[in-house]
Amino acid sequence: MSYIKFEKGQVVNLEYSLVREMIRTNRAGSYSSSTLVGCNTRKYHGLLVCPIDEFGGERFVLLSSLDVTVVNNDKSFNTGIRKYKGDYFSPKGHKYIEDFDADNVPSRIYRVGGVILKMESLLVHYEEQLLKRFTIIEASEPMKLQFRPFLAFRNIHDLTHANMYANTKVDFIENGVKSKMYEGFPSLKMQFSTNVEFISVPDWYMGVEYPEEQKRGYDYSEDLFTPGFFELKAKKGDVIVFSASTKEENTSGLKAKFTKTVSGKIPRDSFINCLRNAAQQFVEKRGGKTLIVAGYPWFGAWGRDTFISLPGLAVARHKLVLYREVLDTQINKMKNGLFPNMGTESNPAFNSVDAPLWFFWAVQQYIEHGGTDSWERFGEAAKSILNAFKKGTAFNIHMRDNGLIYTDSPGKALTWMDAVVNGMPVTPRRGYAVEINALWYNAICFSLELARVEKDKSFVKEYEHLPDLIKKSFLEVFWDDKLCYLADYVNDDEGKNMYVRPNMVIAVSLPFSMLDKVQMKNILDISDRELVTPRGLRTLSPGNKFYKGCCEGSQEERDNAYHQGTVWPWLLGPFCEGWLKVYGQQGVQKVKKLIYGLEAVMSEHGISTISEIYDGDPPHSPRGAISQAWSVGEVLRIIDILETNFANQ
Repeated sequence: MSYIKFEKGQVVNLEYSLVREMIRTNRAGSYSSSTLVGCNTRKYHGLLVCPIDEFGGERFVLLSSLDVTVVNNDKSFNTGIRKYKGDYFSPKGHKYIEDFDADNVPSRIYRVGGVILKMESLLVHYEEQLLKRFTIIEASEPMKLQFRPFLAFRNIHDLTHANMYANTKVDFIENGVKSKMYEGFPSLKMQFSTNVEFISVPDWYMGVEYPEEQKRGYDYSEDLFTPGFFELKAKKGDVIVFSASTKEENTSGLKAKFTKTVSGKIPRDSFINCLRNAAQQFVEKRGGKTLIVAGYPWFGAWGRDTFISLPGLAVARHKLVLYREVLDTQINKMKNGLFPNMGTESNPAFNSVDAPLWFFWAVQQYIEHGGTDSWERFGEAAKSILNAFKKGTAFNIHMRDNGLIYTDSPGKALTWMDAVVNGMPVTPRRGYAVEINALWYNAICFSLELARVEKDKSFVKEYEHLPDLIKKSFLEVFWDDKLCYLADYVNDDEGKNMYVRPNMVIAVSLPFSMLDKVQMKNILDISDRELVTPRGLRTLSPGNKFYKGCCEGSQEERDNAYHQGTVWPWLLGPFCEGWLKVYGQQGVQKVKKLIYGLEAVMSEHGISTISEIYDGDPPHSPRGAISQAWSVGEVLRIIDILETNFANQ
């Protein structure tokens, strides 16, 4: 029995199957993604989505989908499916699906008449190549198979429409054709492992709709181009491999290449193996750089998300080399003590006050798991960050005389709660932010510890007075004796903001904390009562007048809810680590219940992974990106803590 398996009744129910999606990557920037039944419901879906260097490395949908038609006894059965206006689906190939399996590679079994056809799909690691394997399990007599590709050749954030500029011609290559719809793009080579006939019937399929984009308030209709279709004869026992790639293949090796690629995969046969597989999907090695993609399908490599997710992703793969490569890549991008938080390679945005401070935490985790070259390798970067914060850097990020970090950049959201609506931050949190100063204290204490070991006397002399000053100021500024928890932020105009948010939990969990055990317990207890859910921590207490329990609707509606009650799984990391710090062995069962309770999400949104966010209100429906790096990374990190320190519990 497969670990992740869907029954026929579930698969053919589109209300059920269209909200369940899959993502697979090639670990070099390309991905393949669709729904359980292969019906694209987002503009981000596609069988082969590749970064294109000529267009700044942004991702483009080359091959949107591939219809496979079985021609048997003069009857045609098209296994594809697309949505058109008025909830009209055509063709309706999902009704032929008998079985779906995702343990190793996504696999569907179709029964059409007297034919049973198995379809499997994968991406080749570090190549822009999709392989699909078709196995004829049963067939009472010889038949024909027809394959019709649907091309988009457009940016993942855009939609395309029929136009006179598209090159509708194809060129013949070994067992296939190549197509290049527009200048600047690579040619898409579509080839088969066997002889195949291509019938040229260029046409536009108009008005294909993506309901998930419609729900999100975006344009949702596009036209897809098909140059024609491939046709071949087949019989029981035949195995055919289709390749879509930016490079021409030697087709005689396609079957072996598929088999070899499958053999190197971790089976998704348990919760932990699903998470390990998901962890690999976020790693992108390309152009001599190693990045962590924040989430799929629409995120890029964000600095903050990289440092928070890296420990769990790297430890899950037992990869200290990966750890070093990612940190080295990020250090090379640093400017004025800040890391690029979003944007593109040519236009980075350094708008994160916390990313540089999470860098220290990531290095701490690196050392904890065996890294031995930390100060030698990362010391100069660490000192440049601390010096920049101490003396002042962009966005008016600076240390005040009390030792605390203060930010005052009107109209900017510099912490991780960075949603903006109509040019204004939803949660600006300017001034002293609680997690920023907790991270600042941790960074200085950690750096001093390493510097003393390495006898860096000048650094020690410059910074050794700060921990005591920061701790004294932090408690004076943030702690509330009556409420017995920390302010979320404090500034000169508003004073203390005492909204119950999860940011104070980070101050509990860090290796160097300014809080005593009683304070830690009080913070965790109120967070447990008001913020903890089975899917993560809410970003605001339901008792707050600004709380929003559902994150759906237009972009403005979603951004207004994004950090105003929406649940984030990654916050389970600091909460569970803090809980174990305070409650020790007595806290293990609660942590296990929270972490392993997420096994239920393996089949509800992004299949075999964890989503970006969930609604604050029950039933905590999944929202946002279907697979998020820090959601997966922090869960893996807590599992590692449990297995390392509490194995007998």
